[in-house]
Amino acid sequence: MKEFIDAANQLMWGSLLIWLLLGAGVLFTVLSGFIQLRHFPHTFGVMKRSFRREHGGISSFEAYCTSLGARVGTGNLAGVAVALELGGPGAIFWMWVTAMLGMATSFFESTLAQLFKVPNGDGSYRGGPAFYMQYGLGKRWMGILFSIFLIVSYPLAFNGVQSNSMSAAVQEVTGIDTAWTGLLTAFLAGLVIFGGIRRIARVAEIIVPFMAVAYLGTALWLVFSHMEQLPRIIRLVIDSAFGIGQAAGGVLGYGIAQALINGVRRGLFSNEAGSGSAPIAAATADVRHPASQGYVQMLGVFTDTIVICSCTAAIILISGQFEAGGGVTGMALTQAAMSALVGDWGAAFMAIALLFFAFTSIMANTYYGETSIAFIHPDKRLLTAYRWVVLVGIYTGSQLNLPLVWAMADLAMAFMTIVNLVAVLALSGLVIKVMRDYNAQLGYHVEPVFDVSRYPEIARRLVKGSW
Repeated sequence: MKEFIDAANQLMWGSLLIWLLLGAGVLFTVLSGFIQLRHFPHTFGVMKRSFRREHGGISSFEAYCTSLGARVGTGNLAGVAVALELGGPGAIFWMWVTAMLGMATSFFESTLAQLFKVPNGDGSYRGGPAFYMQYGLGKRWMGILFSIFLIVSYPLAFNGVQSNSMSAAVQEVTGIDTAWTGLLTAFLAGLVIFGGIRRIARVAEIIVPFMAVAYLGTALWLVFSHMEQLPRIIRLVIDSAFGIGQAAGGVLGYGIAQALINGVRRGLFSNEAGSGSAPIAAATADVRHPASQGYVQMLGVFTDTIVICSCTAAIILISGQFEAGGGVTGMALTQAAMSALVGDWGAAFMAIALLFFAFTSIMANTYYGETSIAFIHPDKRLLTAYRWVVLVGIYTGSQLNLPLVWAMADLAMAFMTIVNLVAVLALSGLVIKVMRDYNAQLGYHVEPVFDVSRYPEIARRLVKGSW
């Protein structure tokens, strides 16, 4: 099975998906007039208004924290170490490129998710790629296909990855058996996910800002404490990305292709731009204009990859543990790097950070699966059964062989990303209309409000009560 999955991943990630992701990101960047650069300062203005709840539903900030909770997880700690191990320092550069282009992609898919969201009847909303495939494109079968891929990848495979990394990190520091950590994680996750999106959003609103500030504060302190090494690290990353000198092909032995493939793969796993997962969280927000949540989610990609992943990469490269080798990989490499810089408490700190990061990812991933289950068949008994399966999967994931889990997650994510990008490309014209409407109102220095009656070609596709 491992050989078959690896061959399929090589086909997907070795050529097809990389060029599709980068090509779509370039296209969305051009179509939007380089929105991630031109309007980047505006995203902070939108965030200031994101705490407001319009009708007692989920606030824009809660939706942002839910999606960021899913983004900020194992990929930011163990995933960066894996990217360095397989692709060399140059992989970090391609993670940056993926994130910058992914910001535009995230704007498009999140705006579509908001546009085609459906009301739950209690002041909250539900939506995502499956919904804009059904209502925007009129292709329900496409939405079902996407939902199946998502269920396999996020609540099953990716939750297994998160649980596996958590258990391994705790065992590394405390010696506690992975089975006990997996069992406790499943129990705590059950307390949250059985409360639905409202409880998930409330928990994410508390945990995500706290964990992000704590980790970033520590990481930035270490980076500034070793400022003299930053020029060397930046030069190493860029040289390795383009195969310049010994950095890429000599001493470290990494090629451009490996840097590109692993940088894009781990970048997508981390920030999820284009995969279609974050739009599910974006659709839950109760906002006045669809594009406003597009801006908020765009900032989420930046925070995840450009800020947090870069801090992790800097810690590993500054510590010297990467060059030292020794067979240490994944989360163990990240923990070893922190310990080398701050002492024995570094490994424990990274384990605690991973616990928070991975737990919020598990919560959000589970909700993504719930939305997909409800789209396929809205039966509450099916939803309850799904939640129990997820909890069993969290425990089982803590015991599985990690390379196989990573490979399964990569393959399932590749398929769902392709389906999602095809839909977003087909509906990109609607996003441009919505974006222009937002910018036109912004030009009059008023807070944009979406009046769907001005766009009858859009109104006839929407579910009643969504706007």
